[in-house]
Amino acid sequence: MATRGQGGIQQLLAAEQEAQHIVNAARNAKLARLKQAKEEAEKEIAAYRAQVEAEFQRKLSESSGDSGANVKRLEVETDAKIAHLKEESARISYDVVDMLLKHVTTVKN
Repeated sequence: MATRGQGGIQQLLAAEQEAQHIVNAARNAKLARLKQAKEEAEKEIAAYRAQVEAEFQRKLSESSGDSGANVKRLEVETDAKIAHLKEESARISYDVVDMLLKHVTTVKN
């Protein structure tokens, strides 16, 4: 009877050890899968970040390329407006001077 009890205990200890090995193997497999998933996620993040950065750089280069054209267009428009204002002021300056002289030299009681 004692040997039978002793054999049962030995069987239980062996089963416990085997269960512990199975649990450890499952835990290690889970950790390996988590590590692999993390590495895959980091690769996807890096690829997405590179794609977004490339898109940003492309838009930045497009907008800065347009910036030179916009500056040139604005300079032309400004020069045209200045020339128009000079022409208008030259055209009406004599009338303005005459009007001012009349108001200044007219005496009212």
